[in-house]
Formats: sequence, C-alpha cells, structure tokens
Amino acid sequence: MSARTWINNATYLRKWIVLGAAIGVIAGLGATAFYFALAEATRLLLVELGGYQPPTAAGDGGLSESRGFERPWAIPLVVCLGGLVSGILVFKLAPEAEGHGTDAAIDAVHRDPRMIRVRVVLVKIVASAVTIGSGGSGGREGPTAQISAGFGSLLARRLDLSPRDGRIAVAVGIGSGIGAIFGAPLGGAVLCCTIPYREDFDFDVLIPAFVTSIVSYAVFGRLVGFGPLFGTAAEEYVFVAPLELVWFALIGVLGGLVGLLYSGTFYTTVDLTRLLPGSRILKPAVGGLLVGLLALVLPEVLGSGYGWIQQSMSRIDLEAIPLWVVLVLPLAKILATSLSIGSGGSGGIFGPGLVIGAFTGAAVWRVLEPWAPGIPDSPAPFVIVGMMACFGSIARAPLAVMLMVAEMTGSIGVLVPGMIAVGIAYLIVRRSGKTIYRSQVENREEALRRQGGAG
Repeated sequence: MSARTWINNATYLRKWIVLGAAIGVIAGLGATAFYFALAEATRLLLVELGGYQPPTAAGDGGLSESRGFERPWAIPLVVCLGGLVSGILVFKLAPEAEGHGTDAAIDAVHRDPRMIRVRVVLVKIVASAVTIGSGGSGGREGPTAQISAGFGSLLARRLDLSPRDGRIAVAVGIGSGIGAIFGAPLGGAVLCCTIPYREDFDFDVLIPAFVTSIVSYAVFGRLVGFGPLFGTAAEEYVFVAPLELVWFALIGVLGGLVGLLYSGTFYTTVDLTRLLPGSRILKPAVGGLLVGLLALVLPEVLGSGYGWIQQSMSRIDLEAIPLWVVLVLPLAKILATSLSIGSGGSGGIFGPGLVIGAFTGAAVWRVLEPWAPGIPDSPAPFVIVGMMACFGSIARAPLAVMLMVAEMTGSIGVLVPGMIAVGIAYLIVRRSGKTIYRSQVENREEALRRQGGAG
C-alpha cells in the first residue's frame, strides 16, 4: 500500500499522528537550520565586517553588553549590502519570498495549500539570514514558519491530501515553526488555530497542532536548548496589588495604539515602495542603507533586537539606557522594520513586534516608577505585558501571543494582569479593523466562501 493510499484511508488519529510528527520534525530541523544560519550570518556580516556585536537574549548565549561600533562608517554599508544580496536572491529566484513570509503561508491556507514551492523556502532561508544577519530589522520566525508551512504544502501535493487536510497541514506548519524558534510549543499550537483568522478559532486544527508543535519543540530543543528565550526575569512576580491594574490597562491602551502604528507604517512603506520607480532588486538595499544610518544614532534597531528585550527586563540595565532612547525606540523599530522588510527585504515581523511592545512597556515603567504608586520594583512585568499587548492585538491572536510570551519569559504569573492589557489593546485594534497580516480572513465562514465551499 502506498503512503498516499494509507494516509487517505487512515483514521483521523492515525493520520495526524503521522502527518503531525512529520511536519513537526521538519519544523524543528528547519528552525534549527535557520537559527545557526542566522548566527553565522550575523557573525560574518555584522560582527566581522561591521565591527558591531549586538547583545543577545539569555537563550541565545546571554551576551548582555554591546561593545559599540568599532567602524561606524561600515554599518550603513553592511546593512545596505545585506539588502542588496537579499533583493538579488528574492527577485531573481523566488519573488514569493519577498517580505515577512508568514502572510504568504496564511494566504496558502486560504487560497491553495499546495501552492508553496520548495524553491521559495530555500531562498527564504538564505535571504532572511543575510537581511537580518547584516543588521536589517526583522524576526527569525517568518522564515521558520515558511519552512514548515512549505513542507505541509509539499505533503499536500505528494500525498494528494483533501483541501481540508491540506489547509490543516499548512496551518500547523506555520504555528509549529514559530513555536519551535521561540521555544513556545503551547503558544505555537494555539497560534496554528487562530493566525489564519481575524476573529475565529479553528478547533479542527488544535489536536494536529499539539502533535506538530511538541515534536518541533523537542527537535529544536534537543539541538539548540530547551531554556526560555528570555530566561526567567519575572519568575518571582506575583500579582498582589490591584492598583497595578491601572498601569497595566495603560500599557494596553498604548500597546493597541502602537500596534496600529506598526501595521499602518509597515504597509504604507510596502505600498509606497511598489509605487516608486526603479528596480525591485535595489529597493531593499536603499532600505538597508537608511536603516544603517538610523542605527548610527540608535544601534538598538539593528537585527532582531532580542538582546535589547533581555536588557529591558533588568532594572539596572534598563536604567542604564538613556530615557529618550527608551521612549523613542518603539517608533524607531517600527521605522527600521518597515524600511528593512517593507522595502522588499526578507525576514519576520513578529520578532520586531515583540521589541516594539517590550519597549512600550519599558517606557511606561521608566516614566512612572519614580513617582507613581503600585509600580513593581522590576520592569520585567511591564516589558512582558507590553509584548503581549502590542503584538497580540495587531496580529489578532491575543491568546496565542500571551501564551508564547509567557513561555518565552518563564512568567506564567504575568498572565493575570496581562489579561486586562491584552483585552484593551485587542478591543482598540478590533474596532479599527486592522491587522499586521493582510492575508487573514474574518472567520471560517468567509474562508469557505472564498474556497467555494471546498473542504
């Protein structure tokens, strides 16, 4: 009996244990491959050529101090070079690899789960490693989502899966890839069910997502490590002061507004870039050059920025950063990500969204801590809730992002006050109708209408 026949005749449980495990293995291996590719690209481009060592998160080695620029003149040139190489790779070999990747995978869920080409996945890995490794502002989750979603698409073609099964295979690939690279298997599983929609949750995806996500996490963790990406900065936090809810609600309001600004700036840049004359290959290079010039004033905008999130959760490290930098950084990171990825570069927008949210929360703590009552001694709870509120709202995936951030920071206790912030931020974004993922549809009913009732 062929694999195609066995899969199509298997019970639901057998089918998704086998398919889920297979997608999970590829998601874990793909996340691992991209993790090391990005680390090597960063070492060669940003550290060796650019002369700049960015700080890193605890799970990435925990290098907490940056040495500063050894060759400031080289930074704009290196980021520009990364954008140029990425543009050549993407627009010569696989134009579908342009941008952040997750949106393309979501589009495949709704339009055609068999549409993701293997070439796109390979180009995405290299182009994203070069873009982010040279200092472009992007996240590492977009490429990993496209790797595992691409494998789900390959299975849909080779095994002749039904339209419904094909969509599940691609959806679980998206969430399991992101969950693996962030070390957040539960949040990744929930993300599989909610990220295709603005206002819905696909329960049929949940059990396959559990299988895929835990397998991908196990593979990635075995090869890279199982610790939380940002350590356990808020492990001892316990919600005991109801007055704190006022300040967490404020983070929610700001998180929703900043999330809307992120989405609006990013897609304005995307649309303007397409209208501007000139070669599409050169536009990411121009974006990279502008990011490099911005980095001479604010080096925190370079790369993924996870090391700066790590520093923002420490009182001593955060207070060492000038207040104006803390206040301006969310806006600067929005601009840098829009220029790096919105201009046609390759990389994720989830990771930068966490940096933007983290420093939104950090800014609230820095401003309020000297005089306001009920402010915790550590900024970590505010930073963590800022990440949850900002990106959870604009991604239209509040529960999934809350769980992921809690796993990434080892801070389940922060979920309690985080609920009010995320709830307020989500209501603000929902009222606007905006999202950071343009390929999301409203709900499953709309998805079925688009698919002509298939599946």
